[in-house]
Amino acid sequence: MSETQIPNDQATRQGGQLIWANIIFFGLSFLAALTLIPWYGIEYGYHWSTWLWGIGLWLFSSTSISMGYHRLWSHRAYEANPVLRAILAFGGCLALQNSALHWSSDHRIHHKHVDHDEKDPYSASLGFWHSHIGWLLKRRDNGRYNAQYDRCPDLKRDPIVMFQHKHYWWLSIGLNVAIPALLGIFYGLFWEMMLVAGVWRLVWSHHLTFFINSLAHIWGSRPYTEENSARDNIVLAFLTGGEGYHNYHHKFQFDYRNGVRWWHFDPSKWWIKTLSWVGVTKNLKVVPTEKIEKAKAQTLLLKAKERAAEYPNAEEIMQRLYNEYDQLVMRITEFYDAKKVWLESKKANLAYEIAEEKAHLIENYEQFKLKLEKQKLSWLKLAKQYA
Repeated sequence: MSETQIPNDQATRQGGQLIWANIIFFGLSFLAALTLIPWYGIEYGYHWSTWLWGIGLWLFSSTSISMGYHRLWSHRAYEANPVLRAILAFGGCLALQNSALHWSSDHRIHHKHVDHDEKDPYSASLGFWHSHIGWLLKRRDNGRYNAQYDRCPDLKRDPIVMFQHKHYWWLSIGLNVAIPALLGIFYGLFWEMMLVAGVWRLVWSHHLTFFINSLAHIWGSRPYTEENSARDNIVLAFLTGGEGYHNYHHKFQFDYRNGVRWWHFDPSKWWIKTLSWVGVTKNLKVVPTEKIEKAKAQTLLLKAKERAAEYPNAEEIMQRLYNEYDQLVMRITEFYDAKKVWLESKKANLAYEIAEEKAHLIENYEQFKLKLEKQKLSWLKLAKQYA
């Protein structure tokens, strides 16, 4: 929802400005979801077609936020052709989370100042309520709207983003009323569609998105960095189309993947990759695996050091940790260097022209792979005693 800018001195005197439009909207929609929807179901029942449309529109609008607002426009993690950008902008209007320009500006500030009480718009350090929805209900005096969109010069050059921004409220209100209404008229289930495809979908979608700002900074693991409160949470990943791998995302925000492993549940990643095969998306940004492995090792080292410091033989433990860590980093570098040489030779077809050279490169690659696997086991066995 939108916010109205007020002078800093006025906000300071009032201790923050209540945003009544947001309070009324979020309050009434949540109340309707809690009361009217179950009441209607008990009184009249629901048709399967209604829930299919409600779930389908939720998935479309949420994917538009994940693929479009978040990974495409906020982080420039990939490029998309105009047709896909228009579809994602349309879905963003249906999600009713403000324009892509506004959303991305807030999100870039969040990443730049994560967990900062004053500068992070939805700082988790201010508590669950604030990071979940409180920041949308009451503005603090931090001056972040003084030059709101100047922070996104790249987006201001995107005609689709700017068209959506200019006409956002007409498009959003129109779509969120018209689509459920037309579906209701078509199926002869007007109020049923308005409640499920309209109210329920919006409330469900909003609070799942808000959980990434709140719950994903409280509940989960931090394997890639402990420099901020963001956490990986597989439950949230399933509910938000892959956005729950939040610790990885805060460490490597420009990667088009949030779930970095191929088997991580991340539909947005799969859509972006699949569309790249037909040229709809391109220039997908990926963090090298070597860098990811080193980040995980460094985070585990820091955790182990903190616990090891409590032991009477702390110096001895620290030395062993550093030795194993240094060996691991060396093995990681050796393996990925060997892998890079092998892959480059395959591309140039050199390894296939000279049988001896091919055999040597493969042998090097396999040897370094084996050494790395052994060192990983040794490192994990030691570090996890203290981490």
